[in-house]
Amino acid sequence: YTTLFRSNLDGDKKNVCFKKKILKYFVTNGNSTIQELAKEINLSIPTITKAVGELQNMGYVNEYGKQETGEGRRPILYGLNPDSGFFVGVEIKENFVNLGLMNFRGDLIELDDNVPCLINNTMESIDELCTLVKNFIEKTEVKHDKILNVTFCISGRVNSESGYSHTLYNFLESPLTNTLSEKININVSIENDTRAFAYGEYMKGMVSGEKDVLFINDSWGLGLGIIIDGELYRGRSGFAGEIGHMHVFNNDILCHCGKKGCLETEASGSALQRIVKQRIEAGESSILTKKEGDIFTLDNIIDAINDEDPLCIDVIEKIGRNLGETVANLINIFNPELVVIGGVMARTGDFLLQSVLTSVRKYSLNLVNKDTRLCLSKLRERGGITGACLLARKVVLE
Repeated sequence: YTTLFRSNLDGDKKNVCFKKKILKYFVTNGNSTIQELAKEINLSIPTITKAVGELQNMGYVNEYGKQETGEGRRPILYGLNPDSGFFVGVEIKENFVNLGLMNFRGDLIELDDNVPCLINNTMESIDELCTLVKNFIEKTEVKHDKILNVTFCISGRVNSESGYSHTLYNFLESPLTNTLSEKININVSIENDTRAFAYGEYMKGMVSGEKDVLFINDSWGLGLGIIIDGELYRGRSGFAGEIGHMHVFNNDILCHCGKKGCLETEASGSALQRIVKQRIEAGESSILTKKEGDIFTLDNIIDAINDEDPLCIDVIEKIGRNLGETVANLINIFNPELVVIGGVMARTGDFLLQSVLTSVRKYSLNLVNKDTRLCLSKLRERGGITGACLLARKVVLE
């Protein structure tokens, strides 16, 4: 069934290559005519007609009626068959995972949120994770051979090309992708969680034609996804985007990376929780002190910000200004068309965004930042799982 993607048995490499180009065109542009495809891919109409016919026979392409035209013969519209293949995304969080199933057209058709899972650096954790994935696939009732790829997004240093994760599950001698593929019996890819989030936002979120985009993932930690000329930038070893561990502050706060003074220690969700807790314990007043139970979780604090608690607002605005200084530097370096701020902290809305903008206006070059738009993520907490599924499809098509 998946001959086109898993071998070159259906013709030579050149034939397979332009079939993939056709499918990628449908992914990007939606339903199209033979004439539009021929012009875009720069092949003759008979060649495109033959290839589209073969893709129809293989089940990847459907006819979708005729294009509305002012006069003359109306051309037939072709597009992806959404049920011809499926992709699974697995977003690994601190103590749980999110699992999603996407069809070939890019529709997220099944989602399991916040599934408890023991996440630690052991083989037992990998076994539990793979069992959850297999159970999820079985529950969807999609035939096993129609799942073309499973992509796991993991925080920290991840080399998607080599298949190694250097932060989590880094005790294996062989690539992590090999182990996961063997246990699930499906082709597996891995990606850094912030890059997955960035790709999800690029394909399905706030991006509207921009090709140079920076995505700030401000959650418990802090990461950067970089898209240059429409492509994810990973760096030589796949580790690009570690802005959370840039040395910015002369403080004595130990970051989880083992160093002091990291941006993450003063501009992330973990910083927000630590500072609010310290200030309340020092005697400052907050609506959080009037609640029972564990009042210092990040979710509690974000809710207090949105309920306009003065103390929590003061902290988030300082965090936003801290983050904004680094965003200003990134704008000076990359001159992007768009900067998107996402992750858990984006739930604080304009309290964070306006503070970031204040620093950006103060510290970035006017000539550079005038063409850069800053906004909050559209996908919010769905960005990671959406991006993981879309990257699974991207892996197959490329």
